[in-house]
Amino acid sequence: MNATKQIRSHIVLAAGIGMLAAMPAMAENLVFTSWGGSTQQAQQKFWAAPFTAANGINVAMDGPTDYGKFKAMVESGNVTWDVVDVEGDFAYKAAKEGLLEPLDLSKLKGVDPRFLSPNAVGSFYYSFVLGYNKQAVKGAAPAVWSDLFDMKKYPGKRTLYKWSAPGVLEIALLADGVAANKLYPLDLDRAFKKLDTIKSQIVWWSGGAQSQQLLASGEASIGMFWNGRISALQKGGAPVGMSWNQNLTAADMLVIPKGSKNKAAAMKFLAYATSPEAQAKFATDTGYAPINPQAKSKMTPAVVKTLPDQHVAGQINLDMKYWADNRDAIAKRWYAWQTQ
Repeated sequence: MNATKQIRSHIVLAAGIGMLAAMPAMAENLVFTSWGGSTQQAQQKFWAAPFTAANGINVAMDGPTDYGKFKAMVESGNVTWDVVDVEGDFAYKAAKEGLLEPLDLSKLKGVDPRFLSPNAVGSFYYSFVLGYNKQAVKGAAPAVWSDLFDMKKYPGKRTLYKWSAPGVLEIALLADGVAANKLYPLDLDRAFKKLDTIKSQIVWWSGGAQSQQLLASGEASIGMFWNGRISALQKGGAPVGMSWNQNLTAADMLVIPKGSKNKAAAMKFLAYATSPEAQAKFATDTGYAPINPQAKSKMTPAVVKTLPDQHVAGQINLDMKYWADNRDAIAKRWYAWQTQ
């Protein structure tokens, strides 16, 4: 399984991504790489565009994030990305491997310390939630992860995240009765045994847009989703619901690849993107929580109530450091099991 397929592969932004030649002439430029789709569109609208207007530094969009490409750039010394949105476990591992530039933490004001390290700063804070199609589900709405595995009560296809990453294995263990504080280290034998019980009914999603389509169409009646994707469907009037019980939380991180040719401009961008104003606008649009607590004072109370950090009862933090140390080994078993 190549590295590209071990990442979230969202739909890439429309024409213009990576088109460096089309950038207007400015004193400074930088390239921002993220996951595409509605998430990167929001990052472009609420972070990149106003940052350019305020600083005269053009931000070119590229994507989707590709860990294999990231590593190859750094190792070859031919780094064309300046700021990259990555998953937390990759940020930890990349820092250990010397793939990241150190950050000037003095420029990152008010960031929640949980999402700040010498080489990475939070991008946004999200949850995996249980989502369901109201028209496809009969009777009481599913509420906990064990419902995802109850084929008798909730028949039909279910959809799960395809890639080897934090989330699915934890969900299987929770559904099998493992206590939240006993999840790590993951009991892989037990997790795969539980997944075997629904394997024939799983439709895998590889990106957020695909997960939305599967649920909204009813092709999959129930599954795991990023909370912002369900929120977007609900805003659009789709007949979908979600349960925050046992929601699994994590944060994306922003990093500067080692060898970036525009580190000074990249640090200015990180300072802007993590500011209360930029975080508030992004969170309001996407449904993902801000990593700067001061952002909430700039959001409406109604929106704040919908964010992942407002659903702490039963909330479970995914252990990104565990995954950073074990992802490669888990991946070998994960992809072998999927193809059996």
